[in-house]
Amino acid sequence: MLTHISIRNFALIEKAEIDFSAGFSVITGETGHGKSVFLGAVAMMLGQRSDTKLVREGADKCVIEGHFNVSGFGLEAFFEENDLDYDTECIIRRELSASGRSRAFVNDVPVTVSLLKDLGSRLIDIHSQHQNLLLGNSGYQLGVLDVLAGSRAQLLEYKGAYDEYMALKEKLSRLKKALDESRRDEDWLRFQLNELEGASLKEGELEELELELQELSHAEDIQAALYGACSAVDGDERSMLQLLKEAASTLSRISEHYAPAGELSERLESNYIELKDCCAEMRQRAERVQFAPERLNIVEERVSQLYALVKKHRVEDVSGLIALMNEYRQRLDGIVGGDDEIVELERELGRLAGNLEKLAAGLTSVRKDSALELQDKIMAILVNLGMPMIRFEVGFKQLQNFSPMGCDDVTFLFSANSSSAPQPLCDVASGGEMARVMLALKSLVASSTKQPTLIFDEVDTGVSGVLAERMGRIMQQMAGGLCQVLSITHLPQVAAQGAAHYKVYKEETEKGTVTNIIRLEAEERVREIAQMMSGEVLAEAALDNARQLLSSSAAAMQ
Repeated sequence: MLTHISIRNFALIEKAEIDFSAGFSVITGETGHGKSVFLGAVAMMLGQRSDTKLVREGADKCVIEGHFNVSGFGLEAFFEENDLDYDTECIIRRELSASGRSRAFVNDVPVTVSLLKDLGSRLIDIHSQHQNLLLGNSGYQLGVLDVLAGSRAQLLEYKGAYDEYMALKEKLSRLKKALDESRRDEDWLRFQLNELEGASLKEGELEELELELQELSHAEDIQAALYGACSAVDGDERSMLQLLKEAASTLSRISEHYAPAGELSERLESNYIELKDCCAEMRQRAERVQFAPERLNIVEERVSQLYALVKKHRVEDVSGLIALMNEYRQRLDGIVGGDDEIVELERELGRLAGNLEKLAAGLTSVRKDSALELQDKIMAILVNLGMPMIRFEVGFKQLQNFSPMGCDDVTFLFSANSSSAPQPLCDVASGGEMARVMLALKSLVASSTKQPTLIFDEVDTGVSGVLAERMGRIMQQMAGGLCQVLSITHLPQVAAQGAAHYKVYKEETEKGTVTNIIRLEAEERVREIAQMMSGEVLAEAALDNARQLLSSSAAAMQ
């Protein structure tokens, strides 16, 4: 439950520090004095969307910090899953700078706003008037029914099976689509594959042929160059080889008298051997180089063929052609084997569908049993809230397809009198009736969940007198099952029933208009309720009525 909130520089609130107690508390204040500002601060603290306009003019940032007692609400798993340290006291903080930067913290650990919002939804449920519109939402109605039915475990099992079913269904759809596309292209694929297979492609072949083409195209020049080089080295009596041989012999003769001459002679001899070997190789290569017009034509045609294929298929080389050929082959093989895979997947999909039908039927059965109980409880509460002829039913319609929540389409049906058949609630209920139905639902949900704090924002709009008192009693009873219920109200009959009473008010200061919130005690509370009953001028009769109302409420709580 919320034990303390600190608000700094939020809209008209410059600084506010408020302690809250368990049980049923009320918040009052004149229209326009800032109750919605306080509620907005709480909502932003819980992770709702922020706006720089909310930062008080002249301030660098606004900071909202809440302290919560989370003991006994089963939140340990949430903290563990999100790598947060669990403690019975949880402190969450939201900061918004004037420049628009937003930061969130849980127990002083930075967290994302989405995580803060997730945690916030587990700590506080804020019910504002616009939430009554949810009563027209089938998904919300189904969710309420599931909470009351206690079918969470069954719903989780169904959702797991549903996700598996939908994943396989999507896989099957993709396979069928791919197979249809392949079949449409089958003739084209087979033609392309035949062309590439007929080309007898080999890795590195184009590079080898390009080298051979260069040699064949310049065979005469290559042969002439090799013979010419060989002749220059060993062409006549005074050739390079002969001169090297003579030089080596000359130095060898003086080596006995001049030692370096022997080393030089050996080096010349080594060069002589290498040059002679090189000359022999040039002669051999020259003899192998032949001008072969027929082979030249063959190579030119093959190179042209490969270039044409590379260009046609928009790849870089023969390796790309081979990869493309393998791809075409796989796609054609897939056409052949695709039907078998589809049959197998459809068989598995049928098995999953059968299991899903059983789980959905189980959910429907539990929901229908819970719906009967809900109808009786809702009508009992609404009769107490001044609707003696109320008729409330839960209508079920079977969906044709599976949905994430099962196969049920649920509609709350309502009639305020016995002469009219129940119709969809959102179509026939007035604003006041919608408010009372929502309060009744919230009271039932509260007894089935572990929501630490519930805040009602003028849920009693449109009622007065005895009905207002009874609505206050219901919220009081809810606080007995929860840790904390807070109600923002304009009605003295509701305000008198709170175990604690807070007032939101405006005042003018040197810095301008500011909104404050304080806890009222004893006579302060009497005067506030008297003012709610009689207006600005407080007559003694109004004060006496306020004391009587508070006394009656206190006696009823005992």
